[in-house]
Amino acid sequence: MKRTIALACAALGLGAGALAPGALAQDAAAPRAAPANPFLSPPLEPGPWDIQTEKESLAVSVFVRGLERPWAIAFLPEGGMLVTERMGRLRVIREGKLNPVAIAGLPPIMPSGIGGLLDLALHPDFANNRLIYLSYTKPSEENPDHNTLAVLRARWDGGLKLSEVQDIWVADAWYGQTPLPTRCCGQGPSFGSYGGRMEFGSDGKLYITSGDRNYGEMVQDTSNHFGVTVRLNDDGTVPADNPFVGQSGYKPEIWTTGHRNPSGLTRHPETGALWETEFGPRGGDELNLLMRGSNYGWMDVTQGHHYDNTPAKGIRDVEGMTDPILAWGPPSINPGGIAFVASDGFPGWSGNLLMAAMSRKLVRIEFDEAGNPVHQEEMLSEPGQRLRDVAQGPDGSLYVLTDEDDGAILRIEPGF
Repeated sequence: MKRTIALACAALGLGAGALAPGALAQDAAAPRAAPANPFLSPPLEPGPWDIQTEKESLAVSVFVRGLERPWAIAFLPEGGMLVTERMGRLRVIREGKLNPVAIAGLPPIMPSGIGGLLDLALHPDFANNRLIYLSYTKPSEENPDHNTLAVLRARWDGGLKLSEVQDIWVADAWYGQTPLPTRCCGQGPSFGSYGGRMEFGSDGKLYITSGDRNYGEMVQDTSNHFGVTVRLNDDGTVPADNPFVGQSGYKPEIWTTGHRNPSGLTRHPETGALWETEFGPRGGDELNLLMRGSNYGWMDVTQGHHYDNTPAKGIRDVEGMTDPILAWGPPSINPGGIAFVASDGFPGWSGNLLMAAMSRKLVRIEFDEAGNPVHQEEMLSEPGQRLRDVAQGPDGSLYVLTDEDDGAILRIEPGF
């Protein structure tokens, strides 16, 4: 299946300034400009923010502060939530309060670059078996610079320590030991592009994204785990019906290949289809519909521009490759986590996809009845924070994680 839908334009969200009940109105001018250094954000103000978007009025507040580079969130059936901090800590929040003590029992984690403790997923039967899954950067015992992506499974009884901690999958993508190999196209350092997003499918299987580690030449070699999504049973074994089981030259875990840095992964609440976002080089950021056995082209095919201006071998409509549903840039939009809206609290957004972006915005994407994206809206620039992930809680509210040293969780509720 080959689908290419060019991004013609993005409609900007309408910022309305913030007004805290019982307090003076904050500056209702246009959102603050980002600092000159694009990697630095202004301090997060207390809020709240009342924001009028194209179809919804939003009440945005700071739900929790005091996190360092929060990466993922999972809602607990008994209430509360677990949050990962990329620097290597697992935290629990109950009744809106962050426990100051991190949960113990994690293995050694390498938090260099954009690696560290990454995604978090609860087993579909977590309420009964208390099994959780964590993706992380695993250092080698001999040289921590030589590392790979790994996924562990553990049991958590609600206290402050994990038990039965065990790696169930370690990517065959070890990389970082010097001297690094000669690579083309001006690729970045070895401590980038890990991927690491996880999602349980409607089939009960665990899907994991694995990035190219800025060594894109390895991706079209399907005998490794660079630049792929994998599909596993809940114990880490390989499902017998994976598309490449028994095929020479393929890792049997592979579900799709041809990815750069897959930073978002979610399941459609109605169709069960898996959707993924990933970074491209200088543009070419992608939204993909993951289809069994498909090759999404990296690094031979991209709608971005290689960092040293080396021409890509192909841009779109290349035989044997699957094009993205959407592509952004240049400039890059820096996509993060994604979530479909399935709450009566936001009727104007029903079925829309939300994407957190590290370019300090939340992007809303509308689809037509055929599943094609037809409109976008950018919003939530008022707090001025890099956004890592977005999720919808059991209360219907939306929760957004800020990718900052002084990180926070923002809560979005229907406004008035």
